[in-house]
Amino acid sequence: MGWNLTELVARHQVPGAQVAVLADGEIRDEAAGVLSLHTQVETTTDAVFKIGSITKIWTATLVHQLVTEGVLDLDRPVRDRLPEFRLSDRAATESVTPRHLLTHTSGLAANHFAPAGSIEEFVANLADEEHLLPPGTTHSYSNSGFVMLGRLVEVLRGKPFHDVLRDRLVVPLGLGTVATDVYEAILHRAAVGHVKTTPTKKWAVSPQTAPSGSHLAMSAHDLLVFVRHHLTDPALAELREPQLDVPDFGEGVVGWGLAWMRYGDGVFGHTGVSKGQKAFLRVVPEKGLAVAVLTNSTNGVPLAYDVFNANGIETAPLPTPPTNPAPIDDWMCGTYRNPMYDITLDRTCLTYRPRTELAESFLSARRVDVVRLGDRSIITIGSHDVMSLIGSDAHGRANYLHNGAAAYRIA
Repeated sequence: MGWNLTELVARHQVPGAQVAVLADGEIRDEAAGVLSLHTQVETTTDAVFKIGSITKIWTATLVHQLVTEGVLDLDRPVRDRLPEFRLSDRAATESVTPRHLLTHTSGLAANHFAPAGSIEEFVANLADEEHLLPPGTTHSYSNSGFVMLGRLVEVLRGKPFHDVLRDRLVVPLGLGTVATDVYEAILHRAAVGHVKTTPTKKWAVSPQTAPSGSHLAMSAHDLLVFVRHHLTDPALAELREPQLDVPDFGEGVVGWGLAWMRYGDGVFGHTGVSKGQKAFLRVVPEKGLAVAVLTNSTNGVPLAYDVFNANGIETAPLPTPPTNPAPIDDWMCGTYRNPMYDITLDRTCLTYRPRTELAESFLSARRVDVVRLGDRSIITIGSHDVMSLIGSDAHGRANYLHNGAAAYRIA
């Protein structure tokens, strides 16, 4: 394939990985390393890795089927098809559409963590959760929005989301390794996530977030069988049509289709993160080319970039702090809020103040040093995390601190 995967997993300290390449209609795949540093079970091409938020493209495909059948209109309010739908913001309740959810412009916060035993209960709990932004205001990545789409699929198909996924995609496409929940995953050789090289203690989070990517697992080969279906069915090209552009978040994403990320130069894809596993997908429809890289470590990013570049999908290196950064301006500084944190940006750092006990438990550092990266962006010291400052209030100050999900200015 033009690279040595065994050498790459060793170089980047990734316990195990799978790579699959779709070219000229054929899929080639390879595996290297181990599924867990604890068990030392060998990684094989039929093992299953969690694909995280790449699941969102699968959810969008199920939604597209409903649209094609005339059952759902992307631009009509969700409440047209789900009358019990409630948000804490009354105006948002009446106006959120499936298109808002597919493009992450619904204003729903990235994650809601209220206990729930089902997707139905999770969606019902949204009525008690803070609503971040008016629908259509700005792009703000939302896992919760895709759980909402999963609930629409359940109601309109009359069966649980995972059953619809299996009936409408897994079985018709003949996908032998796809596990739609943890009970199916244990029937395969399943990869275990690692924080760098330390195995995680949990394989997944709560099942009610399944449509946003918590449980779907598969081989890289089967992921590309699904992608090949997208490239050979002309109707599915509608999901890749540009919907909006986004600011620089440091990952090369320039815009959004319907669930698909746009990377510029005709490249589409998505990434997925789930309990120490990182999954990467890049697709060039005009060339019929697709590459999937599945890893079981938080170290997976540079390995995936090496594979993409080796296969002719040019990927810019991860951003790094400039040697002589410009100062952070007053219009950027201030305090920004999301449902979990109040985040204060000054000229040298970000300071995080948790708003809940749960947020406190997630916090790894209260203070993070930052420098100016671009005209409207900053970057953290010691990592590749980029945040953009977008919008402008009456005083010329940025409205939002944005790292893919928005936090709005409160001071």
